[in-house]
Amino acid sequence: MAASQTSAADWWRGAVIYQVYPRSFQDTTGDGVGDLKGIKQRLGHIASLGVDAIWLSPFFKSPMADMGYDVSDYCDVDPMFGSLADFDDMLAEAHRLGLKVIIDQVISHTSDQHPWFRESRSSRDNDRADWYVWAEPKKDGTAPNNWLSVFGGPAWEWDGVRRQYYMHNFLTSQPDLNFHNPDVRAAVLKAMRFWLDRGVDGFRLDTVNYYFHDARLRDNPPHEPDSDEAGLDAPDVNPYGMQSHRHDKTQPENVGFLKEVRALLDGYEGRTTVGEVGDGARSLKTVAEYTSGGDKLHMCYTFDLLGPDFSAPYIRKCVEGFQKAVTDGWVCWAFSNHDVVRHVSRFIAAPEERERVARLAMTLLATLRGTICLYQGEELGLPEAELAFEDLRDPYGIRFWPAFKGRDGCRTPMPWSAEEAHAGFSSGRPWLPVPEEHARLAVDAQAKVAGSVLNHYRDTLAFRRAHAALLDGDMVFVKSNQDILAFTREKGAEKLLFVFNLTREKAEFSPPSSMKLGDSVAVPGFGGRLVDGSIALAPLDMACVRL
Repeated sequence: MAASQTSAADWWRGAVIYQVYPRSFQDTTGDGVGDLKGIKQRLGHIASLGVDAIWLSPFFKSPMADMGYDVSDYCDVDPMFGSLADFDDMLAEAHRLGLKVIIDQVISHTSDQHPWFRESRSSRDNDRADWYVWAEPKKDGTAPNNWLSVFGGPAWEWDGVRRQYYMHNFLTSQPDLNFHNPDVRAAVLKAMRFWLDRGVDGFRLDTVNYYFHDARLRDNPPHEPDSDEAGLDAPDVNPYGMQSHRHDKTQPENVGFLKEVRALLDGYEGRTTVGEVGDGARSLKTVAEYTSGGDKLHMCYTFDLLGPDFSAPYIRKCVEGFQKAVTDGWVCWAFSNHDVVRHVSRFIAAPEERERVARLAMTLLATLRGTICLYQGEELGLPEAELAFEDLRDPYGIRFWPAFKGRDGCRTPMPWSAEEAHAGFSSGRPWLPVPEEHARLAVDAQAKVAGSVLNHYRDTLAFRRAHAALLDGDMVFVKSNQDILAFTREKGAEKLLFVFNLTREKAEFSPPSSMKLGDSVAVPGFGGRLVDGSIALAPLDMACVRL
């Protein structure tokens, strides 16, 4: 247990979570798709990083229209990933290695192949007729309102059997469940209990603010840049961003359901929840609402740090904004995941900066107050893969190509061995190609190289564990010029000053007259130094000083 974690129940507070995208982690069957046995095989690598938990993206039964985020059975494993026995074996090995296991729960919608939806669409009077969001057409036959799908086009699809529209926030094959129906809420809670009873340590709740819709089906207003509903949760080539999503998500009823979720998890020891909040400029307000009071979610993450801005003013704005809005909640910070361009590609100004930016971003993430999440491959400094249109598998990217290339570029297979075919991921043709550049950055090519990005991640997480203030200590920003990010982390007798130069120029930080600098603290990979009471920083550099 880390030094500052006060109980087993609070293991998640200040933890480091490693996201595994199962399709792309390790294939053991030669079919080109990763599987649960492959995850078990590579758990040693994850544990060697010094993380506390893994988060598994969906591995449930699914037609795979959206790579498993269209679930057809919440309580079974899709055969492409293995079996329930394989999951149990993987879970046991993770626990043996001291790793917690968090699994995705995609409950805002199901696949249209789910038995619930098949029954619901069969008639207007069956037992599950009201389990999904059905609505009458307007008199002219058009959709009930102007709501849009995140994946393009209207959020409504006509069904000829019921002669009604059903709602889908994403693909037409992903109909939205009707959370206004208590039987639906009970059913998804039962599915969660199934996995809790198997021993999982928590849930990542996909699109957690999408569960409820406005029961009156009112139109969304246009996007208004100055309103608190403004903000893009989609690329700017997508008309989804032209609306303020006031009525199709983030409804007040959701808070009550999250209390039901928390009550379920509180019946088990040491379990946690992390909610994904995509809510534009309202995200911090939503996170505050969803994590406050100790009776809803344990923590949430937003898209604030998943964009292109890696500047001191922006990072400070995001973190201070969270601190002001969320006084008694908790946040999970990340720079990358399976839905966004890999952060080294977003943050670099030139290819030669890749390793330097990868190290600096990791050190910054590790020193923020909150839980942090790493995405597989970022510990290798992997850039975004450039794929040809014919290689794409992501329906989002295919729909908006070429203006938006989709999410496949961050989902390519994990490179394990530089010299093996397909970088050791599979003996067969992978579901997505492995770029040559990624193969050169494979785990075995970096493992024994001092100062490699991989070893920097290991060293930085060891540094984080060695300082209690970094796990759940207080964080206060220090006044600086706009190019420097400076803050303190403090717990008990330990108080540390961190100073980051995120620019491509040399910089100097002069502390306030009231701040007395102590000794420098060695931080892996960086050489910022004390000079006559100030801190001198090279481009893309940082320093730590004891106060």
